[in-house]
Amino acid sequence: MGRSGHFLDPPAGEPEEEVISRVRALVRVLPALLILAGIVYDYAAPRPFTAIPFFTAAPLIAAPLSSLRTTVVTGAAALFAGYVVHLRYGFTADVDSVTETVTVATVAVLAVVINRVVRRGDRRLASAREIAEAVQRAVLPEPEARIGGFEIAARYEAAHEGAFIGGDLYAVQDTVYGVRLVLGDVRGKGMGAVAAVAVVIGAFREAAEQEATLEGVAQRLERALAREGARRDGLEAAEGFTTAVFAEIPHGDGTVRILNRGHPPPLLLSADGTLRTLDPAEPALPLGMGDLGAWPDRVEEAPLPAGATLLLHTDGLSEARDEHGAFFDPAARLTGRVFRSPVTLLATLADEVRRHSGGGTTDDMALLAVRRP
Repeated sequence: MGRSGHFLDPPAGEPEEEVISRVRALVRVLPALLILAGIVYDYAAPRPFTAIPFFTAAPLIAAPLSSLRTTVVTGAAALFAGYVVHLRYGFTADVDSVTETVTVATVAVLAVVINRVVRRGDRRLASAREIAEAVQRAVLPEPEARIGGFEIAARYEAAHEGAFIGGDLYAVQDTVYGVRLVLGDVRGKGMGAVAAVAVVIGAFREAAEQEATLEGVAQRLERALAREGARRDGLEAAEGFTTAVFAEIPHGDGTVRILNRGHPPPLLLSADGTLRTLDPAEPALPLGMGDLGAWPDRVEEAPLPAGATLLLHTDGLSEARDEHGAFFDPAARLTGRVFRSPVTLLATLADEVRRHSGGGTTDDMALLAVRRP
């Protein structure tokens, strides 16, 4: 059966969050339903049949999903229910009754132990997530909503839940030359990729203020990656290269300058919904591949009229696949559409990519949008 036919898929038009909330509510009451079902089953079935499986399942289900108090109460309720169903025959200390009672009590104690282990693991995971969030804020801070008179929005979508940062990067800097931007993708994952991201963003912050041209900015980043690779003795070998696209929007002249280093081309969305893909006239090598050859950086210029939005993205957007292997096409999706703000544009794209890929992607996705008011 295809993904669209899966029993957990939300009905057409129903938000996925509502479905998840409903499922969680059902799971929370499931232990109580099991105890109730066990009582009904025991009273409806002949005496040789026992409802003990219902009573033992209830605390085991509550253990990883509920608090300690709820787990203890569920275990006590299961023990009491087992006592109640035996009352109709007269509670005697026969082998079967004692065995069933000991079984439920043992499982209840085990459920408490499981609950403690799970809660401890949750606390450790929460601590790890807090550290990851702190690293992301330090390495990849979200830009302000307005920089140099332009509306700015950025979004980072990790491919794996709980992973906050990987090899995608973005930065925005207001300079005397205009608002300068970079968005890139470091090849690789893990802490090596994060280290390369920190190097690229740090070098960009400095170069954007000091270099008179985008070509100079790109060359500064090239040298920074080479120095860091030599210093760390393995960073460059491990991560290999960084695709990147640079943009410069001078103050007041209605243009944008683009320099592309092997990255997916930016998209330019006009206020009337028309869209233009800013493909480079000549391809260039990504950053970190200078040893393979020298291609001169070429800056290309395009109009950026009032109300237009420049969208930079990593290949996590354009290479997201559906269940049939079809790529997500941002240009086709956005053509003819108008968005209230860059924030709305990025939120819509992220939502549509999740639906296109069935809720999970294989690569991180970074989005950066800049609108001229």
